[in-house]
Amino acid sequence: METENHDDITGQTEQKGQRFSQATIMSDQIQFIVEKLNQEPFRKNYNLITFDSLESMQLLQLLNDVLGEIDPKHAVDIREELPEQTAKRMLSLLGILKYKPPGSISDLSAFRQGLVTGSKPVIHPVLHWLLQRTNELKKRAYLARFLVKLEVPAEFLQDDTVADINKQYEELMEAFKNLHKECEQLKTSGLSTAEIRRDISAMEEEKDQLIKRVERLKKRVETVQNHQRMLEIARQLRLEKEREESLAQQKQEQKNQLFHAEQRLQRAQLQLKEMHHAVVDSKPEMISQSANNPSQINYTTCGASIISRKKEAKAEELQAAKEEMSSTERQMLQKTNQANELEGSEVLKGDEFKHYVNKLRSKNTFYKKKRLEIAEITAEYGILQRTEELLKQRHEALQQQLVKKLNTTVAEKKASLAPVIKELRQLRQKCQNLEIQLQRAKEEMKAYVSPDPQERRKAIRGGNKGSTVSW
Repeated sequence: METENHDDITGQTEQKGQRFSQATIMSDQIQFIVEKLNQEPFRKNYNLITFDSLESMQLLQLLNDVLGEIDPKHAVDIREELPEQTAKRMLSLLGILKYKPPGSISDLSAFRQGLVTGSKPVIHPVLHWLLQRTNELKKRAYLARFLVKLEVPAEFLQDDTVADINKQYEELMEAFKNLHKECEQLKTSGLSTAEIRRDISAMEEEKDQLIKRVERLKKRVETVQNHQRMLEIARQLRLEKEREESLAQQKQEQKNQLFHAEQRLQRAQLQLKEMHHAVVDSKPEMISQSANNPSQINYTTCGASIISRKKEAKAEELQAAKEEMSSTERQMLQKTNQANELEGSEVLKGDEFKHYVNKLRSKNTFYKKKRLEIAEITAEYGILQRTEELLKQRHEALQQQLVKKLNTTVAEKKASLAPVIKELRQLRQKCQNLEIQLQRAKEEMKAYVSPDPQERRKAIRGGNKGSTVSW
């Protein structure tokens, strides 16, 4: 018996603990729901008492408002539709959002009935689940508009037109999936329009600086004598240098061609030697067989003639390349002499030009480094500015919450003090009446004790009148 009593007590304790833990979880859920509903975009201004006192229809409308925020198609007034239609519509959206009822509501019919009647044990967990992941569910609802496949009966697909349209529909769905993936990748790739705009503005500033620099150089050149002639000579020098680079490139290409031609010539000579050795080392029987086989003789003769013709053609190409190279070298030497013989011209020589180019490169490197530092500072400034905005918003939200809390406290205090204030007013009025009566009594008493007989007679008459009236 003692063992059975001990087991009963233990079971009751466990049940109480489970009920207590469930109550704690429910209170935490309600607290979270109230906090979320008081924020954007709902702004319901609830507290735990007002939320818990909502009726079933109000609770259903609140759930519908949350679903309407996730999917705007569900932003309707539930009073304009039947309860079964409301439950069916909500169940459809919850199925798309992949909501699973808690373990305590395993029966779908019970869950559906709870949606119809606005049961708190059913709706509170749904609200808690929806408000925990609103942004994720918005994205899921948006994708469901395009990715939930329409089921077409098999007998309709027998029609070629319907089958083609269904195939196009599936292809468009796949294309939408790919485009959405690319869009998400672009969002997470780090490329932003702000960075591109900053780069464009930086390049425009660099362009303006270069234009200003060119203008300054033009003004400096205009003060020099014969500057037009010098500019023309510099332009010719630039063109000749470009032509020199082009000729050097052609020279290198011709050298490569010459090298390949020499290699082919060596291979042809090697083949020719091998053929000579084959002819010398051949036996009389093989020669007689070759004589009896005119196709083999023709093949050998044709091969030798082809090789000789190729050799002559490559020799001609080599000679032409050598002549063109010598002509190019003469022209380059002539242009160089003309540039050196120009009077009054200050042309940068090879080493000076290299030094100038290196100087420009170092300046460009320094400029890019500073530009990168400016970009980093700008990015840090943007982060700090955003942080400041968030802190300001948080401060404003805290102030609003504090003001709301103070207003609620003041209203509650006013409501609790209203009966006391009313009673106090009545007591004040009664006190004023008593003070007036006391004052009159004092005056009558003063008249009674007065030494003047007339005053006493007046007091007696007034007392008789007062006693008569009071009687």
